[in-house]
Amino acid sequence: MRRIIVVALSALACAVLSAGPAAAAPPRAAGSQNPVIFVHGRNAGPGVWGGLTAYFEQHGYSKDRLFAWSYDSSQSTNEVLDGRLASYVEEVLSKTGAQQVDLVAHSLGSLPTRWYVKFGAGQQTVDHWVSLAGPNHGTDVAWLCAAFDQGCRDMAPGSYVISKLNSGAESPGPVRYTTFWSACDEQIVPAQSTPLSGATNIQTTCLKHNDLLTDPEVASRLVCGPGELTVAPT
Repeated sequence: MRRIIVVALSALACAVLSAGPAAAAPPRAAGSQNPVIFVHGRNAGPGVWGGLTAYFEQHGYSKDRLFAWSYDSSQSTNEVLDGRLASYVEEVLSKTGAQQVDLVAHSLGSLPTRWYVKFGAGQQTVDHWVSLAGPNHGTDVAWLCAAFDQGCRDMAPGSYVISKLNSGAESPGPVRYTTFWSACDEQIVPAQSTPLSGATNIQTTCLKHNDLLTDPEVASRLVCGPGELTVAPT
């Protein structure tokens, strides 16, 4: 059964809903923080993460633990991007000496990251997977560009990628899964496409698709513990 949480209007909600001691704990040492890899959506780039990465730094993350993966969103989620993401994760792990990473994806970025977690090495290398406005069960808007863009075809309801990702357990393995979705999202149709069975599914206030990238309430819910990706539990 999908678990739905509504993001509270006050930033204090993060401290209230999280475990009390974790919210008051001192920042984790940089070397013990999981590196966070941010993955943009269709026709975007790493620059969309400027505000959120700044927030992470302000709340205890070391700059050298924050990464943004850039990719060609017109290419195949499962045949091309999965392998390239796997290589990037290995590069980050080697560079930082960490054992695992956290993945934060927006929109289309949810598909290659989720494919990596479900069918690649991600169940060993990913601690926490977060989807902001992801087309996890497809979006009807994708039909507008599916004729000329592979990324759009992958996002279309019933596509090979969508069907394969949702076959069996939607949130398999020891990875923690979190989704954020908005009933006012004009790009994910229906908006309830984002939540996954077995994940912590958080409904935001009335936000447009790209507003989830910069909303302070979403940011505060992501970084509940100082220097740690800790989403408030159900």
